[in-house]
Amino acid sequence: MMIKGVYLALAMLVLTVPTVAQELEAVQLYSQDELLALIRTNSHLKRVKADDCQLVNDIEARADIMQLPAYQFLYGDMLAYAVCVPRNVERGWDLMLQAAGQGLPEGLEQVGRYYHIGRFVQPDIDKAIVYLREASALGNLNAQLRLGQILADGNGSPVDFEQTYRWLHNAVTADSAKHKQIQQVLSALAKKMPARVVANAKRPVK
Repeated sequence: MMIKGVYLALAMLVLTVPTVAQELEAVQLYSQDELLALIRTNSHLKRVKADDCQLVNDIEARADIMQLPAYQFLYGDMLAYAVCVPRNVERGWDLMLQAAGQGLPEGLEQVGRYYHIGRFVQPDIDKAIVYLREASALGNLNAQLRLGQILADGNGSPVDFEQTYRWLHNAVTADSAKHKQIQQVLSALAKKMPARVVANAKRPVK
């Protein structure tokens, strides 16, 4: 009876394995557009964890070997926050800098933000402004808002006031909270500029 029980258990196991294998489908690697959309909504690390960390090797290869800026950004964040990999802030920061160096707006914004708040590096307003200005010129609204607030707080050069005001005045967003934030920053910047400069900044962008 015991032998029959063992055979029965083995038979059930054999029948179950294919079913489990069918349920564990391989996760597809993110396309460039999909990854950028995840980064813009700050959901890229959550997605990697939700995919059970199955793509770590592919992500690392695209960051280190292929040097794709979106994947450098992703893998740098994973290393900095210990998501699916051991924490390595130094290497993660280097990858973030590489992504920013390749002109990825999200990478430029993140490096500028970290210099502003002093995360992983010492606070450096001058460096923050450089990176945020570059990201702003590429249309990154988060960078434009942060840069505007930095200028409104009395940092940076008045030379940047008009252009930053122009970027924010012409910004388009469906986010009501962000729209309110834009209005607040514009109001603060306007107080630091002559009326004629504000009027010029409000002209349509050609």
